[in-house]
Amino acid sequence: MASILRPADEKQLREILVFSAANKSTLEIIGAGTKRALGRPVSAQHRLELSELAGIELYEPEELVLTAAAGTKLAHIEAALRTHRQQLAFEPMDYSVLFGQRPGEATIGGVIACNLSGPRRFKAGAARDHFLGVHCVSGRGEEFKSGGRVVKNVTGYDLCKLLAGSYGTLAVMSRVTIKVLPAPEETNTLIVHGLDDAQAVAAMNVALRSPHDVSGAAHLPADAASSLGMSSLSSSGRAVTALRLEGFGPSVVARVEALVDLLAPFGDVSLLEATASTVLWREVRDVLPFARHLDWPVWRLSVPPAQGPAIVQAIRDRITCAAYYDWGGGLIWLATEPSETEEAETVRGAIPPGSGHATLVRAPAVVRAGVEVFQPQPRPLAELTRRVKQGFDPLGILNPGRMYAEL
Repeated sequence: MASILRPADEKQLREILVFSAANKSTLEIIGAGTKRALGRPVSAQHRLELSELAGIELYEPEELVLTAAAGTKLAHIEAALRTHRQQLAFEPMDYSVLFGQRPGEATIGGVIACNLSGPRRFKAGAARDHFLGVHCVSGRGEEFKSGGRVVKNVTGYDLCKLLAGSYGTLAVMSRVTIKVLPAPEETNTLIVHGLDDAQAVAAMNVALRSPHDVSGAAHLPADAASSLGMSSLSSSGRAVTALRLEGFGPSVVARVEALVDLLAPFGDVSLLEATASTVLWREVRDVLPFARHLDWPVWRLSVPPAQGPAIVQAIRDRITCAAYYDWGGGLIWLATEPSETEEAETVRGAIPPGSGHATLVRAPAVVRAGVEVFQPQPRPLAELTRRVKQGFDPLGILNPGRMYAEL
């Protein structure tokens, strides 16, 4: 069993990394552990937990910037932002419930390390686009920092973009600085009922191409919609296509009215106001429609929206599955019935070459150890990935094998 190391400050963190590099001791890096089951299983001699590195160190609402220790709970940060009517615009998701854990335990370091973004991603950008600065320690035991408190302070290599989405395989972050933005005054969601997947993608495309500034566009077929927490949507037996509008109150009212007229040719349209909208988009964000069956593997597919329905149908023709769409159809969440078939080949084989990628998000450890969890990389990109890993962590002590078996 791996021993647990909990540094109390950045000095202790560096000492642990220096010692581990000198002794070639491997480390599993975690914050609160809510995403340990995300990626390939890590077999390491020690577990490095960053839970003691917690707390908001700087928050300047007027400058729209916040600095926090990597182990700070995301819920703590969001509570502080609410007091100033601000938010993390990239809407980070919480995987806890999907993995059968208590919600609200995710840390800001884990969110950035995994580059987690929610339904507003297509409008506001990914987590890495709001990641301004970092203090961290590499696998060499070398302490370094990158970025600053504003985008214009970033000179030279923007290592923040590289570390976001590296899953702790390059360096251990101790402190992060992120951009925050004003929260919307009002939020409404239009629901178009009963569309099939192709019709829904067409409706979302019409809404997103309109001047009405849609900030969320998701489609849940009837089987996925039946698992929603709101009985008004789950009990109807119909598919749900959701389009979110945010902003100042009068603006939202005017845009809702205009979008209702624009969507009229697609069928029955209803309105969810602020509280119900918040509940719905949290469920979409955190993949709660697939949280009930914890034994079903869950995949995350990034594809061109127009190709999404055909890709899902090709998978349905081979295996039993449920799916829903986010990001206007560009993101597909797919839950597959447990089976002995070569599921990864079926899922990835349905995506035309060069048209997207698929990540296995939830599956038993033995399955994640035996398949490529992340989309296999073309040889030139795989070689670049290996060279970057070599530069930051030449001994391979940080989260070994988390993303790819050989790294």
